Amino acid sequence: MRPWKAVVLALALVGAPLAACDGPAAPASPRSTIQIGGPFQLVDTNGRPVTDKSLLGKPTAIFFGFTYCPEVCPTTMAEMTAWLKALGPDADRLNVVFVSVDPERDTPEQLKLYLSNFDRRIQGFTGTPEAVAKTAKVYRVYYQKVATDGGGYTLDHSSAIYLFDAKGRFVEPIGYGGPPERGLAQLRALLKG
Repeated sequence: MRPWKAVVLALALVGAPLAACDGPAAPASPRSTIQIGGPFQLVDTNGRPVTDKSLLGKPTAIFFGFTYCPEVCPTTMAEMTAWLKALGPDADRLNVVFVSVDPERDTPEQLKLYLSNFDRRIQGFTGTPEAVAKTAKVYRVYYQKVATDGGGYTLDHSSAIYLFDAKGRFVEPIGYGGPPERGLAQLRALLKG
């Protein structure tokens, strides 16, 4: 094979997989779509029952964490507070929910105290360990208790904020640690529908 033909062939083989990057992505088939979200039964910071139906009618941003979290949760709630402020009056058209994955310590009263440090529109949900586990499962949220020195524990957990439309359909996540302007843009797009 001539050297120039070998170079052309090599470039074609290397570039072929990248050719798909230039065009629009093909729509996902309905069978390949992963279901995120679904029925749940928890309680809010006042001890009142809440379900997935309680969130219908408004787009929703939902985050799973715990009040004793040293970094991810307070950082995420502080970012959410800043985004809600930046959205102005449009933020009132959005459900924002913090679901505890630590029902042993995060009582409704503890959640209320913790969330008082952030925007007043952020709702807190908790429940029995079984109800929280079922909720985490339908939202495909990972969490695991991890023992700490001295007999205590912390939790490893998913760190994304899950976005849902007003009909309760999953839209996309806001990834932890991303640029703040991206998260704000995602919330604005969610509100536009």
